[in-house]
Amino acid sequence: MNDIAKHYDILIDLNNDPVHDPEPLRAYMDKWDGQEFIDKLHLDETKSVLEIGVGTGRLAVRVASFCNRFTGVDLSAKTIERAKENMKSFQNAVLICDDFLEIDFQERFDVIYSSLTFMHIKEKQKAVCKVFDLLNKDGIFALSVDKNRNDIIDIGESVISVFPDNPDEIKCCIENAGLILTEMYETEFAHIFIAKKEDII
Repeated sequence: MNDIAKHYDILIDLNNDPVHDPEPLRAYMDKWDGQEFIDKLHLDETKSVLEIGVGTGRLAVRVASFCNRFTGVDLSAKTIERAKENMKSFQNAVLICDDFLEIDFQERFDVIYSSLTFMHIKEKQKAVCKVFDLLNKDGIFALSVDKNRNDIIDIGESVISVFPDNPDEIKCCIENAGLILTEMYETEFAHIFIAKKEDII
């Protein structure tokens, strides 16, 4: 995990901050998620939301205005510091530098989402099971995974190994965790999964 954190620290040192990308680059990044993905979260002013892999806040700045409480977690300290700058106007936002799998959250959430982050998680079933445990009844889990199956990310200044996401494996992880998969669709660059935690009778 330290290699991942260092990788994204380097990106911040290179002033890589998608929150401030010009419009053409924002539109390019939307090919992994975008407004359709955000709409699937069914946000309103009563919802508590968790983003796994919040980064500098690319999606968070579009989500936090439409929920009651927003929590974002990320491994990179420099990335979280930049996210705090980008989201300083959001009084309902809490940003945490930590490993999602290691945090002992003291609350449950109505919505949990993640985009372009599960490739950094080796224990995917463990992660999805934790999502299940953290969701309130009728909670929504939305996940975007990259179609790219390369097992490294190379930006020149940093090379890290990743764990590419197989859509069939992700589907099984979701179902094995006890979540109900309600929708699967594709964007140009991603596979999208929408799931729900239904009441257990």
